[in-house]
Amino acid sequence: MKYFLYGITFPALIILLGCTRHEAPTPYGPVPTENQMRWQEMEYYAFIHFSLNTYTDQSWGYGNEDVKLFNPEELDCRQWARICKEAGMKGIILTAKHHCGFCLWPSEYTEYSVKNAPWRDGKGDLVREMADACKEYGLKLGIYLSPWDRNHPDYGKPEYITYFRNQLTELLTNYGPIFEVWFDGANGGSGYYGGTNETRTIDRTTYYDWKNTYQMIRSLQPDIVIWNDGGDRGDLRWVGTEAGVVGETNWSLLNATGEVEWSMLHYGLENGDTWVPAEVNTSIRPEWFYHPGEDARVKTVPKLMDTYYSSIGRNGTLLLNFPIMPNGLIHDNDEKAALEFAKAVHEAFAVNLAEKSKAEASNVRENSRKFGATMAIDNDKNTYWTTDDSITKASLILDFGKPTAFNRFLVQEYVRLGQRVKAFTVEAFVDGSWKELAKATTIGYKRILRFPTVTATRFRFSITDSKSCPVISNIGIYNASQLLNPPGIIRNQAGEIIITPVDAESEEYFTLDGSEPNLNSKKYDGPVTTEGKLEVRAIGYDPFKGKFSAERYEKFDLPRKDWKIVGIEDVKAGAILDGDPETAWYQRNMGKLPVDLVIDLGRELSLSGFRYLPDQSYWNPGIIKEYQFFVSDNSIDWKMVSEGEFSNIKNNPLWQINVFAPEKARFIKFRALSNTEGNDNTGYAEIDVVTN
Repeated sequence: MKYFLYGITFPALIILLGCTRHEAPTPYGPVPTENQMRWQEMEYYAFIHFSLNTYTDQSWGYGNEDVKLFNPEELDCRQWARICKEAGMKGIILTAKHHCGFCLWPSEYTEYSVKNAPWRDGKGDLVREMADACKEYGLKLGIYLSPWDRNHPDYGKPEYITYFRNQLTELLTNYGPIFEVWFDGANGGSGYYGGTNETRTIDRTTYYDWKNTYQMIRSLQPDIVIWNDGGDRGDLRWVGTEAGVVGETNWSLLNATGEVEWSMLHYGLENGDTWVPAEVNTSIRPEWFYHPGEDARVKTVPKLMDTYYSSIGRNGTLLLNFPIMPNGLIHDNDEKAALEFAKAVHEAFAVNLAEKSKAEASNVRENSRKFGATMAIDNDKNTYWTTDDSITKASLILDFGKPTAFNRFLVQEYVRLGQRVKAFTVEAFVDGSWKELAKATTIGYKRILRFPTVTATRFRFSITDSKSCPVISNIGIYNASQLLNPPGIIRNQAGEIIITPVDAESEEYFTLDGSEPNLNSKKYDGPVTTEGKLEVRAIGYDPFKGKFSAERYEKFDLPRKDWKIVGIEDVKAGAILDGDPETAWYQRNMGKLPVDLVIDLGRELSLSGFRYLPDQSYWNPGIIKEYQFFVSDNSIDWKMVSEGEFSNIKNNPLWQINVFAPEKARFIKFRALSNTEGNDNTGYAEIDVVTN
């Protein structure tokens, strides 16, 4: 018997309904919260570092710096916001309180704040000015509040947690919506602590009672995400380095409980039970706070583009720091680099060649247009190509219709349904056959691959392994202009300047007096013998394309040709004087720390500081943390002229520069007291001195 409904038989109605239902895949594994999705879609936002140690040229303040130092007479948060907006950023995270404990807002719970500084006659509130500037420029506001406080007398005691939460409450209730709160992982150590000048340690996994602290935060700011490297998961994770890079394999997953090893921070955990995506934090300069000596060391556009591909292009977000100058402004060099970086990103991804191509997939879920190949190239983040549930290997071919040049591939998963893809390849159809261009592992929210420019009529994206049916929301094919990296510059122990070419066809031009290089400058054709202090600037030039590279700048003290390492027979030790930051040496078999490195300078010099560069390799073992530095005129009678620790050197292993009152000496002794690993490894890439 047949039943009719408005002229349609019942069996036909069932078929019709079945064809139009087209059920989407069910979520696979952990998925992001709405707060995490909003954060991920921001992609790129700013860090601002500014505090009392801006005025003392320190990396970390001790907690005893004079409040009256803080007087940025030209401070303009609108300048910061304008630069961030023009740079394409979506928000700003302000360091409201760093480790020194100084507060950029007039907290009612401490006298160590702007209310007792000469700035704005003690009536200023930098957090308020930042919040107002963000609102004016359409940026989201985030807050960094250091859990460690080297000033507060109660740090390390239960009473401090009340103080910490009171300050959090002030920041999360008085300044409007906060998109992210940021807790640094530095916890405990030496400090002023109200005048006790001692070392205090805490258990960072329990001391702050993060569970209840988080509950308070979420009750005050329901739309917030929490970043924490201090002993609890939070919503976001650190990537284990401040170099601006996350792992090429990057799962947005961790386990909710248990220890987190470095590899988990850097690569995520494939089978983790909680969605904890990666935020890549780095500075536009070597250090986080402003140092005048870094004005010529702002990252170049090619370096910033590398950072972009290694963060946003690897399923992370990019948090790029601006150090504020003592006058309260972002330096012109930082602004220029950020805006040129934004321009380079825009130009690289201005034209998506995939949008005008024809797309065909090896499998489409239920053979439905709703999940067809075109859904991956329709520029709609809420549509996607997906396959039947049983399909975990699939491919999608784009036909350009004519020979087309390209060198970038962008792909996104619809991560609201989970992160699924484990491996994929990309190929181009060249001269009648498929040529592999690149292969990779995870995708996540966004993945971008770079490869040499190829011209082809068709492109194939093949998913070779996936946890479940792949769900691809966006594909992009681009032909980005190639950026020339700056040439390398070193000065070897003999005092020769050696410039590494940009590429095999480039020409390099340089100056030795700090002046800007151009095609009228001296052309490099081999090592250049030099004497005295130098400021070397160099550029590369491609004569065939008429393009210049970014500029490289290096500043050198006196040559080290007369230096000798005393008491060390290992010829490999010369690596610490060869001027090459890529070579390193370790003081092995020297027993337990402390160990000494003694150098004969060959003649008496007037010294006012020393420089130490740790091993620059990826795992950089043996990084010295605590040190003493001695001088002598005879290698028998020694005078200690500097001691302390290299703040944050584990996460930011760059040149460490320490100055002291001028001393005349022929011998120096660098004593390693401890390292960042808690063992007896001692490593050096370079050792140098600062002369008057």
